[in-house]
Amino acid sequence: MHIAILILFGLIAAVWPARADEKLPVLKVGINTYSNVTVTTVTPTDIYFTYAGGMGNAKLKQLSPELRQHFGFDSKQASEVEQQQAAANARYHTQLVSQASFRPSAGEDLVQAEGLVWSLDFSQALARAKAGNKMVLIDFTGSDWCPWCVKFDKDVLSTGKFATYAESELVLVLADFPNHTAQNSALKQANAELKNKFQVSGFPTLVVLNSSGREIGRQVGYASGGPDAFIAKLERFSEIH
Repeated sequence: MHIAILILFGLIAAVWPARADEKLPVLKVGINTYSNVTVTTVTPTDIYFTYAGGMGNAKLKQLSPELRQHFGFDSKQASEVEQQQAAANARYHTQLVSQASFRPSAGEDLVQAEGLVWSLDFSQALARAKAGNKMVLIDFTGSDWCPWCVKFDKDVLSTGKFATYAESELVLVLADFPNHTAQNSALKQANAELKNKFQVSGFPTLVVLNSSGREIGRQVGYASGGPDAFIAKLERFSEIH
């Protein structure tokens, strides 16, 4: 579904396994709380970790002052690295954009990929869900910069097994927050409003609603297990009334 972007981890001058395998009972990032956390990698800008629900990452600057100090956060160094990453990603995006796995339809109301239709209009998607008595799956993603988003797309959302399930059970909504892909102002505003409505603070976040529009579950971050595990999770959510 999303563009396969090469994330240039090698560009980062100082990626270190500092405090790798360190365990934290709880990690708070904005409004999200992760439990049973094991740190895998710390960079000048991010912390990568596994947790009870799968895998995730967070910006060091979003952590508490104590944790920022603990993980050696340097705001000046982080800013320089972010600028390098943005420039490198922009160059690669320019090279790869012609290979995009989807194209917006007329009016940018829908995108089509892997045989599935992803709506860019939440209200229209909810109306279709009510009419068809289906769940709504909203994919909050950063398609051209978020490595875990790209990985979950490849491992789950772009698979035939998920497509078969989604065709009969889901109405799909894409809320993309790219750094380098152009979006019109109306779509940017709509996605921002949707992000605020569901209090999303990290990517990927997948929010599941029933046919009435009530949230019945969500997944924050990458989760392993492929389409089978994700479909099983959606089935559990569907049992919530």
